[in-house]
Amino acid sequence: MADSAVIADVSATLETVLTNAFSTLAPGPPVAEVHDLTGPISTAPARMTIFLFDIIEDATVRNQKRPRQVVPPNFELRKPQVPLILRFLMTPWSGTPATDHQLLGRALQTLHDDAILSGPTLQGGLAGSGDSLKLKLAPLTLEEQTRVWHAVQRPYRLSLTYDVRVIRIDSADVTLRPPVLSRTLDGALGDGA
Repeated sequence: MADSAVIADVSATLETVLTNAFSTLAPGPPVAEVHDLTGPISTAPARMTIFLFDIIEDATVRNQKRPRQVVPPNFELRKPQVPLILRFLMTPWSGTPATDHQLLGRALQTLHDDAILSGPTLQGGLAGSGDSLKLKLAPLTLEEQTRVWHAVQRPYRLSLTYDVRVIRIDSADVTLRPPVLSRTLDGALGDGA
C-alpha cells in the first residue's frame, strides 16, 4: 500500500542511490542531499542537491478499475490510486567546475545504468514492496530551467532534470459494502400489448 509518505520515500531513495554512487569519488566523498534550494548550500564536502520541483498526474495510467478487496464480511471498494510523475532537479555544488562535471557524469551514469529502481534499493515505506521507480532524463529548455532558478531566487546552475514514474498514492476514500446474499428479479417484462 503506497501511502502519502511515498513522495518522501522516493526522495530518500534517490539520495541513497546517488550518495552510494559518489562514494568512490574524490575529494570527499561527495554526498547527495534532498534540498529545497533555500538558504546556504555547503560545498564541503561536495554535494548534489535533489530538488523536487514539480508533481504531475501521469495521464497514461489514469483510468484504472476501482480496487476491491474482501474484508469479511464485507467488500472494500477504494478509489483508484493517484498515478504521479515526480520531477527532480539535481544540481552539483562543489566550488569547482571540474568536480561539478564529475558529479553530473556519475549521476548520469548511475541513473542510466539503474533506470528502474526496485527491491532493496528502495527506502522508507517502499522498501520490501513490489514497487519500482522508473527514471528518465527529462531535460528542460533553457527558458524552463531559468524559470525554476528564478522561482527559487538563485542564479542559474547547470543541472540534471529527471522524471520519476509511476508513483502511486492509495486513496483514503474507502467504502465498505455488504455482499449480495440474494436477489429478486421482477418477472414483469411488460404486458406484451
